[in-house]
Amino acid sequence: MAYFSRIISFSLIFLLVALACEARILLQSPGLVQTQNTRFILNGSPFFFKWFNSYWMMNAAADPSQRSKVSDVFSQAAASRLMVCRTCAFNDGGSQALQISPGVYDERDFQGLDFVISEARKNGVRLILSLCNNYKDFGGRPQYVSCPRNAGAPANSDDDFYTNEVVKGYYTFSKVLTRINTITRVAYKDDPTIMAWELINEPRCQVDYSGKTLNGWIQEMASFVKSIDSNHLLTVGMEGFYGDSMPEKKAINPGYQVGTDFISNHLIKVIDFTTIHAYPDVWLSGKDDSTQMAFMQRWTTSHLADSETITKKPVIFSEFGKSSKAPGYSLSARDSFLNAVYTNLYNFARSGGIGGGLVWQIMAEGMQSYDDGYEIVLTQNPSTSGLITQQSNKLIALDHV
Repeated sequence: MAYFSRIISFSLIFLLVALACEARILLQSPGLVQTQNTRFILNGSPFFFKWFNSYWMMNAAADPSQRSKVSDVFSQAAASRLMVCRTCAFNDGGSQALQISPGVYDERDFQGLDFVISEARKNGVRLILSLCNNYKDFGGRPQYVSCPRNAGAPANSDDDFYTNEVVKGYYTFSKVLTRINTITRVAYKDDPTIMAWELINEPRCQVDYSGKTLNGWIQEMASFVKSIDSNHLLTVGMEGFYGDSMPEKKAINPGYQVGTDFISNHLIKVIDFTTIHAYPDVWLSGKDDSTQMAFMQRWTTSHLADSETITKKPVIFSEFGKSSKAPGYSLSARDSFLNAVYTNLYNFARSGGIGGGLVWQIMAEGMQSYDDGYEIVLTQNPSTSGLITQQSNKLIALDHV
């Protein structure tokens, strides 16, 4: 009897270990995410997912005493079945910079990024890493353009970022793409934890609203990135504004253009998928909730149709949110907004049209210095957390349909 009990105990332990190993494998399958027509594919099967944005991770992880915040968010995200995180792989010039000057990187900040990738891997979360910012926050285009100015070379405006040969020469990320992670010992360009690279967050060009100037820059820089890393997916990082290639679509914009062309900019062959952002509380400030939601429906539907019939590439809703600083804000109003967006995403995903959506933004407790009005702390917002988990489970279930 004792012998039989030991056999049972041993078998049970073996089974539990096997199940734990299987769960770990399921947590993050080792394959690279790929695209097939308008769908994302992982190991030959459709890959649907809920995303989240946490831009601050590398910045926080550069300080070892703050790394627990990164770990906490990844752990909470995994519990809510948020499978992909979009975050910054840039901080150019200024305080706590990753890139101190063109081509010169700070090892402490690089190790912070190493930690972010390692923690994502532990929790089965994949990453979209953005390589540059359109705005002055964390350097961005203004920082790149200031370098030749300071050296006495001509650079007239931030839009010279796209055309000035000296500035374009600064935009080289070979050291990021080929970085060997000091924790995992895997090169970034070979790591399946990284789902994709993003050329620039929300590019805009005020000197040319047609989208043609940006088109030339995307072609050049996307080809450069792919020449170093052909393993990972690549996107631009656009908000979705239409330009001159299909003038009739400009009526879908929220009343203005920003120098991008969603159609022509994404038809570039080496761009693997398209993205849209939406902040109706900002873009349509002063309009009521029903008007803003009607815009969201048109915006999403139009870009989904573009994905299926024109670009023939997957589309991702890579930023959306509702600010606590907006007039008439309430937690229930935000939850209603998120629920409506997620419901639309699920319905589109059922038809195979959209890969996923990324709420802006998930934060850990005690990070008030990063608050921008859109922050969601999952442990402090149980209604929002429950909503996100419920909707994530529905979307992930489509992987098995």
